[in-house]
Amino acid sequence: MPASLLRPRDGDALRAELRHVATVAGLPVTFGGEVHDDTLLLTEFLGTRTSLMRGLAVLPSSGLGGATVVARRPMSVADYRKASTITHDYDGPVLGEGIKSILAVPVVVDGRARAVLYGAYRAAAPIGDRTADLMLGAARRLSLELRVRDEVDRRLRLREVQPASTEMPELIREVHAELRRLAADAEPGMRTKLKALADRLSGDDDQDGPSLTSRELDVLAQVALGCTNAEAARRLSLKPETVKSYLRSAAAKLDTHTRLEAVSRARRRGFIP
Repeated sequence: MPASLLRPRDGDALRAELRHVATVAGLPVTFGGEVHDDTLLLTEFLGTRTSLMRGLAVLPSSGLGGATVVARRPMSVADYRKASTITHDYDGPVLGEGIKSILAVPVVVDGRARAVLYGAYRAAAPIGDRTADLMLGAARRLSLELRVRDEVDRRLRLREVQPASTEMPELIREVHAELRRLAADAEPGMRTKLKALADRLSGDDDQDGPSLTSRELDVLAQVALGCTNAEAARRLSLKPETVKSYLRSAAAKLDTHTRLEAVSRARRRGFIP
């Protein structure tokens, strides 16, 4: 997401939680980073003695952090050097820092790991329950913070793309999009009823216009709420590339060239509210 003067840096919130855990639990080493395109980038460090791990890109399923990102659950090793449950792609920087015992906790937002918090000792010993609870609490707080920031971002984007004169309130658009999302996963009978309700909300009475598929309408409904392709993909249980494909095909049928044009024309023709 492009940097915004209005949005605090997510890394600052992550660092604040690391500092809190380090202070309360007395952890000698805490570190972490954000996840971008399933790759974890380590950027925040407290208590480290070297710069060996700074900027380290942890790939999915690689090392403890990569495994945590994929599993979306906390994972730990009591003796990193001897651990057989993880890959050892990053032994150099980790062992060079003198770390032995590590707990990695993912920060999960909408079913996706957005960051990982680590707590570590330079002695081979299990992470205690109190320390683990503190780190889990930190991850939950950060997850909520990121979820709130995402919603603020979505609403700001919505204000940017929404026409000056709006025929229906945003609430109607949200209900319409949610009905279509639920219909995609419903049984056939219920799916028909949900889509009928969505069509009533949109006032779909333009029978002479281009015919859009159900999935094309689903994607347009999410984009109309200000969702990015990635956000629409998560809400509709699709891949981002699939969302792009549906959006391109819908735009072609509507004879438009941008997301905003496609949404605007779909609204004028009554396909979405």
